[in-house]
Amino acid sequence: MKIALIGYGKMGHMIEQIALERGHEIVCKIDVNNPEDFDSPAFASADVAIEFTNPTAAYGNYLKAFSHNVKVVSGSTGWMKDHKADVEALTAGGKQTLFWASNFSIGVAIFSAVNRYLAKIMNGFPQYDVELTETHHIHKLDAPSGTAITLAEEIVDNIDRKKTWKKGTTRWDDGRVDGSDEHNADELLVKSIRHEEVPGIHSISYDSEADKIVITHDAHSRKGFALGAVLAAEYTKDHTGLLTTSDLFKF
Repeated sequence: MKIALIGYGKMGHMIEQIALERGHEIVCKIDVNNPEDFDSPAFASADVAIEFTNPTAAYGNYLKAFSHNVKVVSGSTGWMKDHKADVEALTAGGKQTLFWASNFSIGVAIFSAVNRYLAKIMNGFPQYDVELTETHHIHKLDAPSGTAITLAEEIVDNIDRKKTWKKGTTRWDDGRVDGSDEHNADELLVKSIRHEEVPGIHSISYDSEADKIVITHDAHSRKGFALGAVLAAEYTKDHTGLLTTSDLFKF
């Protein structure tokens, strides 16, 4: 398979390594220094472009790829608030193809399935209050993380006593605290911590007077995300429309 990389930072390099190990060809690498390569024959020859950039650039990158009918796999977060409806329209009926996920880790896909199942169980036990905490490296631009938002929405969908999720505090290594943890009883609080070079930790707790239940996914490195992105690209090559991890992982 021919793959183009959009964003050639730490994730881009790791995706390249895994893609080559799996027998794929990297035909184009686009970063901030060569955006003109979106219009190159090499980019247009790609079966799939894998995009890991930032919230402000992602949607524009999708449009550039779609203009050459190149399918996109993207792990960029923070763009859906403004552009979700636009992307849904562009991919309707398979006109264009975007595989988007807030997290491509196989472990997170399993964790997400456990999260949904546990929320369904806990819906019947109102004495437990649920809360979510995510921890990432200090360079991460958005808070809460896209993965935390996805997990929170899954909980809200399955627990009647929670109507929505609420962004709580973000705590930094230098002692700075942004935001507030004040929230209503029907809001799921999502807290953020920005600490050193942590790849990603997501913990969901159910606390009562009697006891506390906690489930956690702790990423050791970015390798799991990179492998998942390449697996998503392999899937996307033969599928169309707006895709996500529930299409790739059937559980």
